Amino acid sequence: MTQTEDLLRRLAPQVLGALVRRYGHFDTAEDAVQEALLTAVTRWPAEGVPDNPRGWLITVAARRLTDLLRAEQARQRREETVARRLPPEGWTAPPADQPPTGYDDTLVLLFLCGHPALSAASQIALTLRAVGGLTSVEIARAFLVPEATMTRRISRAKRTIRDSGVPFGLPPAAQRAERLGSVLHVLYLIFNEGYASTAGPALFRADLCAEAIRLTRLLHRLLPDDPEVTGLLALMLLTDARRSARTGLDGTLIPMAEQDRSRWDADQIAEGLGLVAEALPRGGIGPYRIQAAIAALHDEAPSAEQTDWPQIVALYHLLLTLTDNPMVALNHAAAVAMAHGPAAGLDLVDKLGTDSRLADDHRWYAVRAHLLEQAGERAAARAAYEVAADRAMSLPQQRYLRTRAARLDAVPPDEAR
Repeated sequence: MTQTEDLLRRLAPQVLGALVRRYGHFDTAEDAVQEALLTAVTRWPAEGVPDNPRGWLITVAARRLTDLLRAEQARQRREETVARRLPPEGWTAPPADQPPTGYDDTLVLLFLCGHPALSAASQIALTLRAVGGLTSVEIARAFLVPEATMTRRISRAKRTIRDSGVPFGLPPAAQRAERLGSVLHVLYLIFNEGYASTAGPALFRADLCAEAIRLTRLLHRLLPDDPEVTGLLALMLLTDARRSARTGLDGTLIPMAEQDRSRWDADQIAEGLGLVAEALPRGGIGPYRIQAAIAALHDEAPSAEQTDWPQIVALYHLLLTLTDNPMVALNHAAAVAMAHGPAAGLDLVDKLGTDSRLADDHRWYAVRAHLLEQAGERAAARAAYEVAADRAMSLPQQRYLRTRAARLDAVPPDEAR
């Protein structure tokens, strides 16, 4: 990415936020900003970057927005709607190029995209579109849906926000914590989809991981004192640090226990550990801080065998008091197996088998297969690996699981354990 493209990407949500704050019309403002960005891409290389690139973009986008609103004869309807909705003291707003003190418009956009009236899928799509600057085509490709489907999803999300009548601005303090939770959850889901793609030919999407980290860094700069924001950024960095060691040269999945840890990103680990040290002492507990602490224990260990598994078990147990997520329970069971042996882990995994949320999830079968293999039950392990492969949507995961199943046919019992 060129310096100009990087600058435009960073400025886009600020420009969009400035226009929405001043004029409303989220969807029309976004169209105007996209046209301003396109104008910049074509003109700046020849004319040079303006002294005030943000102000230049706002001016161009505001002019285009005015044209669009006039063409649609929407200005009068907008003013009437605002007049009915707001008290007289709220009828005016600061100029678009002078954001209110105390917060950044990008933060407001993140809260707006995390509106509770939107589904999680719509929150993710709108966040990537409005704040991340990704096109509908790029978002559709990332989540393996047709472009038309993603375009409709984003359009519905914009209409929902427009029809909700929520004014542009940070939500009231009473709602802020809940909305921040939605924002963090959206960023977490974007990262997870990048790190372990749920479907398709690739094991991970580095672009989605990078975008989630970029947006979370932005949120951390805006809310530096929030321990859960700090914890989420730490979790992403510590997890993403292992990415290059997760696959072989042929793209084959390599589980953490077998990875070459010298390939882990030492700089990201150091930054993540520093953030964990910053977030943990702030009092209270939160799911992202706990997960970051777990990731830190993995990244600090010289090997899988030297990992502090009892401490990880304790942290997962603490996390289970905060969430009813079955995947947390499954990870807890796997950690128990590492700390106390496969039989102890299998007991917990089998109890989770009655959870309907895991009925079609390949990960339950994969963990069970791995523990059965460790326990020496080769036939049962092979069958579980095959079932896991049948349920996996990711092609690299399917190949890995079928390879594990085939290995149990080919390797003598003493070598398979």
